[in-house]
Amino acid sequence: MKADAIFEGGRVRGIGFVGAISCLEDRGYEFERLAGTSAGAVVAALLAAGYTGRELSMITDTDFGKFLDPDVIQSIPLLGAPLGLLWEKGLYQGEFMKEWMRGLLKKKGKTTFGDVMRGGESRLKIIASDITKKEIMILPDDLPEYGIDPMKFEIAEAVRMSAGIPLFFNPVVLKTGKCKSYIVDGGVLSNFPVWIFDVEGAPRWPTFGFKLADSSESNCSQGRTDLFSYLCDLFETMIDEDQTVFMRDKDSVRTILIPTLGIKATDFNLSPMNAFQLYQSGYASCQHFLKQWNFNDYIRKYRV
Repeated sequence: MKADAIFEGGRVRGIGFVGAISCLEDRGYEFERLAGTSAGAVVAALLAAGYTGRELSMITDTDFGKFLDPDVIQSIPLLGAPLGLLWEKGLYQGEFMKEWMRGLLKKKGKTTFGDVMRGGESRLKIIASDITKKEIMILPDDLPEYGIDPMKFEIAEAVRMSAGIPLFFNPVVLKTGKCKSYIVDGGVLSNFPVWIFDVEGAPRWPTFGFKLADSSESNCSQGRTDLFSYLCDLFETMIDEDQTVFMRDKDSVRTILIPTLGIKATDFNLSPMNAFQLYQSGYASCQHFLKQWNFNDYIRKYRV
């Protein structure tokens, strides 16, 4: 059975998506087109490159603390954080994240959008935010507007853009003539682009959304008010607003909600045990979803 998949942003908690993917694959589903924001972009890109859910379970062993990679300026004791924010607009480079993705994609021989094209169309869509233009950026579709060949653009760079938490990581800069566009996390403008593959009338196969159900407390409510904790709360407030309340029925019925077990989006020191628990949460949530899901009923009720 074919299906399209849309993955919400959620930083380190995206491991929950891997559990849900594994469940769907166990039920015989194969993914045709994939899209995602931030952590969802990571998962979507690796699936498009040919990884299976079971293969992606290795993410539970990833040391996410390495993603916090200050450069020379950002590493200066006491002064590094304010200087990094002032000069580079971030606390960390974000280069480790990109190299990590690049290495995983190379193992499958799928490093550019040209490698995941099918019938002249990219199977993969990655969401970022152009804060210069104040517009959502869909990669690779929007790249020609920046004078860039979509076929040759690296998927790892696109994921780096999509996962570039503002103020945490330096923005990616794209130059178009004399203008600079600062590209940051897709969650700023569209954290859950469940609409991206929708067509008029009845679709040929289902589109499943993968969304996190957050239950974590803010750092400030726990007495942590340092700059890092404040920035964590600031960004999580931006992206974790309970959009489930505002989802249309036709979107909510095709969305797999995955409890995050109180784990925060910016918990880069995630333990292997917590990572495995998120994986299990995703698998169990998908099992529950599939007990209620019927594609023909969905078509009759919402698409005809």
